[in-house]
Amino acid sequence: MKVMIGMGCDRNASLETLRQALAQALWQCGLDVSAVAGLASIDKKNDEAALLQLAQLHRWPLYFYPAEALASIPVLNPSEVVMKYMGTPAVAEAAALKAANAELTNLLVEKHKYCGVDGKNATVSIARIK
Repeated sequence: MKVMIGMGCDRNASLETLRQALAQALWQCGLDVSAVAGLASIDKKNDEAALLQLAQLHRWPLYFYPAEALASIPVLNPSEVVMKYMGTPAVAEAAALKAANAELTNLLVEKHKYCGVDGKNATVSIARIK
C-alpha cells in the first residue's frame, strides 16, 4: 500500500518536529516511511525549510495546493483557526486526500497533532492512494 502525507506546521517548525509527527502518525496506521509516496501541504508553506528538508531527505515529491483547492475537499476535522490564518478549514487532511486523489474513506490517519521540543506544532494526515 502506498500513501500520501498531508502536513501542516507552525512557521519555522524544526525538521525533528516534523519527523516525530510523521513517525507517530505512520505508527498509528501500522506503516513506515517505505509506504510514503509523497508529501502535500498548502502553498503558503512552499518556503517552509523543514518541510522542504523532509521531502528532500526521503526523495519524496512535495505538492503544494492553494487554499481554495484545499477548502473544496470535505474533511472530518475542520479548524476555525486554520480557516482564519490559511483560508481553508484544513491543511493536513485536505492535502493528503487531494494528493492521494482519494475520498474520506481512504483517510488512514485523520489529523495527528504533535508539539515538538521546539514548542512548534505539526499536524499529519495519511491517505491511501486510490
